[in-house]
Amino acid sequence: MKSSLLTAALAVLALQAPAQTAPAAAPRATPDQIATKKGPLTVQPITHASLVLTWNGKTIYVDPSGGAEAYAGLAAPDVVLITDIHGDHMDAKTLAALPIGKALLLAPKAVAEQLPAEYRAQVRILSNGQRLDTLGMTVSAIPMYNLPETADSRHPKGRGNGYLLSLGGKTVYLSGDTEDVAEMRALKNIDVAFVCMNLPYTMDVNQAAQGVLAFKPGIVYPYHYRGQNGLSDVATFQKQVQAKNKKIDVRLRNWYPAAK
Repeated sequence: MKSSLLTAALAVLALQAPAQTAPAAAPRATPDQIATKKGPLTVQPITHASLVLTWNGKTIYVDPSGGAEAYAGLAAPDVVLITDIHGDHMDAKTLAALPIGKALLLAPKAVAEQLPAEYRAQVRILSNGQRLDTLGMTVSAIPMYNLPETADSRHPKGRGNGYLLSLGGKTVYLSGDTEDVAEMRALKNIDVAFVCMNLPYTMDVNQAAQGVLAFKPGIVYPYHYRGQNGLSDVATFQKQVQAKNKKIDVRLRNWYPAAK
């Protein structure tokens, strides 16, 4: 009898105890909208090198990483762009958890060779200098690499891709992991740029500012700015750019919502 009463009491306590739930994902930065000839381009920062672009009914995931929860509530991608082989760009675990079964995956050869076999039918290899017209937009692959060019470079020229997207009369530049190389400085008519700045992997804010001042995008987002010693000083980048060219709209957004 005592045993039955004890069991019943424990059952009541269990029902009264608060339910345990998984911790909520960190809130995403508020998306921006940029006008194009075919409707708005929505820019949704995710984390580090990852972002989601939505335009003309199409959704583009760039270097998806950080776990599927970071993409909760967002449309499944029509296109996935991957820039390089490192885990903050090619995150196989995140890819496996996302609804990418119908997406076109665009990547350099080094990435395509390391992707799981299940994606082979979806992958289209783009090497530096190549372009693809798809879904009403043009995607061009351009070099991204470290300086000086050495045999042990973290990002040798030709392995990874920066990307240019032409959509609705606007050109978007995604730097991937690069320094302020000649190919970046030579860019023309860039409406929106996403530029990395994190040592020792890419460049510091001074190099990034000089590179941006050379190619003069209409809008620039500092992204991919976490390095070995924490987050780069993107406010200083903004000051340096706007001190020399006030026409460049430097947009600081929170790419690290979980950072303390």
